[in-house]
Amino acid sequence: QVQLVAAGGGLVQAGGSLRLSCAASGGTFSNYAMGWFRQAPGKERAFVAAVGGRGSSGSTYYADSVEGRFTISRDNAKNTVYLQMNSLKPEDTAVYYCAQYASAWYYIDLRMVQYWGQGTQVTVSS
Repeated sequence: QVQLVAAGGGLVQAGGSLRLSCAASGGTFSNYAMGWFRQAPGKERAFVAAVGGRGSSGSTYYADSVEGRFTISRDNAKNTVYLQMNSLKPEDTAVYYCAQYASAWYYIDLRMVQYWGQGTQVTVSS
């Protein structure tokens, strides 16, 4: 069983930055794609970013709304995935969830996620 523990959320002013982390335990971390999703109040959970697992050459993919502002990365030695968020906007306010996919490849469809971490709140004030 895989456990994912996310951290790094908080309150930040618009234009600021935050770095989320998600530590995984159990399983072979490097084999699997990892991702971040977010859920704003009253909205469905939505894809934010993902990074491929073994054999994917570390490819990444971003939602249009965060492209150029957010960067996803992974450290396989630490079993950790990160989400660096810059130039934050009030519309980025949401609970952010890390996710491990069931394969080395990622999908924007959350039904392809095998494991979820607990959420971490990100609030961006205007």
